[in-house]
Amino acid sequence: ILVAEDLAPSELTRLPPGKVAGIVTAAGGASGHVAILARALGIPALVACGPSALALQPGQTLVLDARAGLANPQPTPSDLAAARAEIDKLAARRRAMQASANAPAITVDGVAIEVAVNIANADDAREGVAHGADAVGLLRTEFLFIDRRDAPTEAEQTAAYQAVLDALDGRHAIIRTLDVGGDKEVPYLQLPPEPNPALGLRGIRTGFAYPDMLDAQLRALLAVKPLSRLRILVPMIADVGELIRLRERIEQLAGEMSLSERPQLGVMVEVPSAALLADQLAKHADFLSIGSNDLTQYTLAMDRCNATLAARIDSMHPGLLRLIAITVEGANQHGKWVGVCGAMASDPQAVPVLIGLGVAELSVSPRLVPEVKSLVRGLSRRHCEEEALRLLALGSPQAVRGRVTELWPGV
Repeated sequence: ILVAEDLAPSELTRLPPGKVAGIVTAAGGASGHVAILARALGIPALVACGPSALALQPGQTLVLDARAGLANPQPTPSDLAAARAEIDKLAARRRAMQASANAPAITVDGVAIEVAVNIANADDAREGVAHGADAVGLLRTEFLFIDRRDAPTEAEQTAAYQAVLDALDGRHAIIRTLDVGGDKEVPYLQLPPEPNPALGLRGIRTGFAYPDMLDAQLRALLAVKPLSRLRILVPMIADVGELIRLRERIEQLAGEMSLSERPQLGVMVEVPSAALLADQLAKHADFLSIGSNDLTQYTLAMDRCNATLAARIDSMHPGLLRLIAITVEGANQHGKWVGVCGAMASDPQAVPVLIGLGVAELSVSPRLVPEVKSLVRGLSRRHCEEEALRLLALGSPQAVRGRVTELWPGV
């Protein structure tokens, strides 16, 4: 179990595979990029533990339960025996769910929910396929750009994107344009220092500020084959003008490349204004994908990397659920579908709520695909819809989770 003050995403990706059983950090946040990446790697992580975490000693025995949010630094022999038994039980449960992972996730009343994966590269894509993923719901392209001295070339990018599509055996892939800023730094871009990076140059704003870099990425994306299996996702869109501007640029570049087909274009709904304007965005987008980590951060005005606020940043806040409902309603007006690619899609308690709000796709970490599919198969879409509407009237995330526990005690 690795204990640290905090970790950078690049440090986490360099950890030796299979050597880390868990991670404990004093700083960070549950929806920060280190926590997200740890989840993708299948590593249990407990973040924002405060200074007491650093008092742990090398070689000390520690029982880590990331789901319960607990770490026991002084386990008794019976505690250790119980932990080992639980680990064996979870492993057996995962094996059982894996056996049906390739089958579709269909609710008891016949509604199919696509269960996709969040990935960073072609290896992750292969892992997703092995765990039964229906598609790639989010490829984070920033991992091509960070931890290096200069930007990747168009050829490098195209090769990386093509490798992902080739690994999917005919499935489609949603690839997000570069999303840096906030807690993801790219030194060679020399982004200006900002008093509040989360509200500054992030996502498509960075792309518009560095048009040559954006054009290079768009050309690299348009060069993959077949384009019919590619869906481009744009982060941090705040209004329809930004979407139209980007679609026009894609059209210009595709014309210059003499392309006869175009990839689908989606909006990542992570800014509250995007959720409120979903009806306008869905008129010009092919799909909408909710980035619940940032949408929660901006809706609650709580920095997702602030350790002191970590316990309060909860995507099950009724204010956020209402924004998701508005997003789905706006998309439905134009016959467009809505997915969720943030950590909320991996939260078992959130799955029935999201299905009830009309979400059609859940994109999760590769190893969670069998579990989420198994959960969906035990739900009734009609029942989820009825109860989700009632949840919107509750006053706190604690009340929402309490009611979910009563309604679906198995999650």
